[in-house]
Amino acid sequence: MANNIQESQNAAAGCGDRIAEITRTTKETDIRVRLNLDGTGICRADTGVGFFDHMLDGFARHGLFDLDVTCKGDITVDSHHTIEDVGIVLGTAIREALGDKAGIKRFGSVVLPMDETLIISAVDLSGRPYYASDLVFTVPKIGDFDTEMVKEFFYAVSYSAMMNLHFHQIRGENNHHIAECAFKAFAKALDAATQYEPRISGVWSTKGAL
Repeated sequence: MANNIQESQNAAAGCGDRIAEITRTTKETDIRVRLNLDGTGICRADTGVGFFDHMLDGFARHGLFDLDVTCKGDITVDSHHTIEDVGIVLGTAIREALGDKAGIKRFGSVVLPMDETLIISAVDLSGRPYYASDLVFTVPKIGDFDTEMVKEFFYAVSYSAMMNLHFHQIRGENNHHIAECAFKAFAKALDAATQYEPRISGVWSTKGAL
């Protein structure tokens, strides 16, 4: 009991490492993700999909997460399995790194501009998965990245992390900007939600658990 109390107090004070390393191997992908929620924005992404690596770098940098992602996927087929499965593993890493979520703010949101684009992202680390988005893309690909995979990636992250994740596109014309703005907005919202609230020592829920 004493150890549990000390762990809860440490979590509420922002002590301890919130790091997870997850591997997942299927016939379609072989993935390793290492995530530090309390990093400085260092990223190494090697998925074989150049634009996706760029998005992951923006996520890590603007969320101040340290992120290391490697994926060997069946990109000779297309990028679908690689991007979706990285989302599954990243979401799992977020969930594992958060532990019991004691002391965190739980909710986070941001209105993020990128040139002509303006996107709202909101996160609730509720333990209940839900994804909603009205992001609009007008081209099928950005570089080697299928734009329909933005939805599949964030859906996979939200469900494996057991979080509510919402996007609302206020405006936007350039497809590159829309995708990048979404990744950065998610990073800022998640960073806010994972911060500690010094006024509470348990989980921020009337249920007593998240």
